Amino acid sequence: MAQYADRLDEVFHALSDPTRRAVVHRLGAGPASVGELAEPFGMALTSFLKHIRVLETSGCIRTVKRGRVRECVLEPHAFAAVDGWLAEERAVWEARTDRLERFVLSETDDEREGGS
Repeated sequence: MAQYADRLDEVFHALSDPTRRAVVHRLGAGPASVGELAEPFGMALTSFLKHIRVLETSGCIRTVKRGRVRECVLEPHAFAAVDGWLAEERAVWEARTDRLERFVLSETDDEREGGS
């Protein structure tokens, strides 16, 4: 996963902010203009554009200018590195909990044998 370290850092940084997570969530339903995305947040458009830039730099979204409107589109492939990292972490933790379960069960079996 070392080859994905920079990508992971960028994506996790982008997702560390609730506004940006809300934008990603909204884009999961389909493309939207920057104006549509900014509407629910009650912040200046220039401030909101900073969030869009972070998401775009991280590769989570891409923007396309159509006339005077900038449309944002979710880039699902950007989350592949995160998915891979999470899968590796899940495997590590599942192995640890499996070992813990085996240990607890073997201790319980030993207590039963010793108590008979």
